[in-house]
Amino acid sequence: MSPTRLSTVVLDAHDAHELAGFYLRLLGYVVRAEEPDWVLIGPPDGGTGLSFQTEPEYVPPVWPTRNPGEQQMMLHLDIEVDDLEGEVERAVGLGAVLHDHQPQDDVRVLLDPSGHPFCLWRQT
Repeated sequence: MSPTRLSTVVLDAHDAHELAGFYLRLLGYVVRAEEPDWVLIGPPDGGTGLSFQTEPEYVPPVWPTRNPGEQQMMLHLDIEVDDLEGEVERAVGLGAVLHDHQPQDDVRVLLDPSGHPFCLWRQT
């Protein structure tokens, strides 16, 4: 086994606590640690978490890329679901926005409240 392991992925936002709250509700995670400008959440039974960091100069990513050299998406989260349309509706109800561009039938691209793209997808 490797002596290193991925513990969390950190997303910047204007408000770390607000974005953490969105993902807590979406994923059913729990808060593992928090500070005034940082929150770590993760699955209740352990595993890799998500962290959120307040960044006053945060600029939301752009997807799909429009102009080379301008802000663009650097990563996104893929979240597997059983009921794609039901989970899209739930995510939108929690504050996500369904993106206009949908490149695949079994995937829905949404933007979280800070503008980070994420995908809900269904195994076919």
